[in-house]
Amino acid sequence: MHTAMVLGDMSNTLKALQAGLSVEGITMYLFWLGIVGMGAGSAYLFMMQGSLTKTYKKVAIVAGIICGVACFHYYRMANIYVESLAMAITIDADGKVVIGELAAFPTAYRYIDWLITVPLMVLEFPLLLNLGKKGKPLFLGLGVLSLVMLVTAWIAETSPLGGGSWWGFYVVSCLAWVGIVGMLYGSVTRASKHLPEDFQGHLGTMKAFILIGWVIYPIGFLLALSGNESIREIAYNIADVINKVGFGVACVVAAKCLGDHEERGELKSAA
Repeated sequence: MHTAMVLGDMSNTLKALQAGLSVEGITMYLFWLGIVGMGAGSAYLFMMQGSLTKTYKKVAIVAGIICGVACFHYYRMANIYVESLAMAITIDADGKVVIGELAAFPTAYRYIDWLITVPLMVLEFPLLLNLGKKGKPLFLGLGVLSLVMLVTAWIAETSPLGGGSWWGFYVVSCLAWVGIVGMLYGSVTRASKHLPEDFQGHLGTMKAFILIGWVIYPIGFLLALSGNESIREIAYNIADVINKVGFGVACVVAAKCLGDHEERGELKSAA
């Protein structure tokens, strides 16, 4: 049975490869790139624990978990997309490849991944600031807003394209993202004032991933209106690799900065 499944996957892959450099073909390649990128990113981030002090090792561990979880889900999403693409491909009378409408997209897997990884991403901020019990409001605020953003986006994604619920839940999701950004540039900034000046630059880079890097997602969501949902998947796949791996590296760099100050006895306690 296992052999039959492997042969079936190989058959689907070979057929899907006929898509070439079409939008669907590029989407497929980017799913595969996502697997490699997330896997390599996870391995690198876990290895970076060795360069951090005990206080900040947890930052690299969480960043590695984020990419590791995403790597697994990208493997599953790639299989779903390849199978759907293979079923949509036919050959016309002239021997040309014709790609019909894809029957399924890995939307559920993508949102399951986001529901696990996105809250972990925003929680890197209070984790890095090492506020202890004082950081509880940040943990709760960022965690709840991220879940609201994702759940409403998922509802919008599964609603009739362009309908009232599609637009309504999309707007609510965007407002939750604005709320997250507001907390990062408000509460997180205030909570980090006691930390060294060179760290503030690294913290600013982390914030930029949420402010600028996450803009791709609401834009990608709207690309479904183009009539080809694979274009949306392209935007999501590119954004995921940049925002998860890149953000993880930024977190580790910031943690290394704080660890160096800690070893020199230069860190001040939060007021």
